[in-house]
Amino acid sequence: MLELSAEEEDSSMDEEIRSSLTRLHEQVAQAELKAMLSEKTDFNNAFMAINSGAGGTESQDWAQMLLRMYLRWGDRNGYKTEVLDTQYGEEAGIKSAMILFSGDYSFGYLKAEIGVHRLVRISPYDSNKRRHTSFASVFVYPEIDDEVEVEIKEDDLKVDVYRASGPGGQGVNTTDSAVRLTHVPSGIVVQCQNERSQHKNKASALKVLKARLYEMEQEKLGEEKKELEKQKKKIEWGSQIRSYVLHPYQLVKDLRTGVESGNVEAVLDGDLQPFIQAFLCLGAKTGVEAGEK
Repeated sequence: MLELSAEEEDSSMDEEIRSSLTRLHEQVAQAELKAMLSEKTDFNNAFMAINSGAGGTESQDWAQMLLRMYLRWGDRNGYKTEVLDTQYGEEAGIKSAMILFSGDYSFGYLKAEIGVHRLVRISPYDSNKRRHTSFASVFVYPEIDDEVEVEIKEDDLKVDVYRASGPGGQGVNTTDSAVRLTHVPSGIVVQCQNERSQHKNKASALKVLKARLYEMEQEKLGEEKKELEKQKKKIEWGSQIRSYVLHPYQLVKDLRTGVESGNVEAVLDGDLQPFIQAFLCLGAKTGVEAGEK
């Protein structure tokens, strides 16, 4: 197009050329990002668990803000999202949530979000308008393909059904549709309550359980999930991966990569790609350096 424009001495194509170059740069950036996702499970769908930290209503409200942020990220990037379970706080916010992200490379991207997220703001729940710090943790599991064998014996499962809590309408709250599965040998407990059907909730809970058991087996094997295991060990209060400051200034900073954004509102609305891309680039660079050594 550039050659044609020069030959014809026609500048009317300049705008179309700029637009094409912009699209090409975006496509190249996406291709480079996907090239970094080479782990066996990077292509898989992802389960995300969000848990509020100590601090009651403050942290529970922060956990709900994170839930919204990740749902918006999913919408912005073309992923199907399904909230499988939500445990609501007594006054506001949520104690925990489990989300399923469906789409290519869901786990590959979202594994960048594993860790503790810290919020600093003037509390809307404090009548004295004091500044509060809240924490919530995020962990992500890959959904396991059906062809991967993860044996779950019926005798190893304790199944509890109960009435769903929190907002959800008459159909959800008036029947014993919620399901809690306890895998006795491992002690893993998963629950799902957001469907009206007990059968659907049990099926979703089994998927989450299968993913967590697979992850546990991979950790035992050690090598393939070494980096993920290292990140899991860091999930403790005070060892945050990212800080979101709303007062006295506005800034989101990733403490692993140094990437910052002054547009906190956009980040909380799901604009997470700069942070995810920087983390994946850091991981790729670290892997190359380790290989060279």
